[in-house]
Amino acid sequence: MASDHKPPPSKSGPPPRAPEWADGLKQLYDSVVEEDLPDSFKDLLARLDDIDPERGGSNGSPSSSPRGGGARP
Repeated sequence: MASDHKPPPSKSGPPPRAPEWADGLKQLYDSVVEEDLPDSFKDLLARLDDIDPERGGSNGSPSSSPRGGGARP
């Protein structure tokens, strides 16, 4: 009866090389990570930091209701 299991690869050779596209993808990722944030995005983050967490948003969601739950009596 033949076994479907493959023998473990030999460790005598060099490790397999990543495909060329992997190097390009890593370079692209690294370039994006190193980019500065646009000023408009920095301004948005600063405005969000200034919002009082107890106040919540003003989008009409149940979490912004002073009574909470959003259900009517």
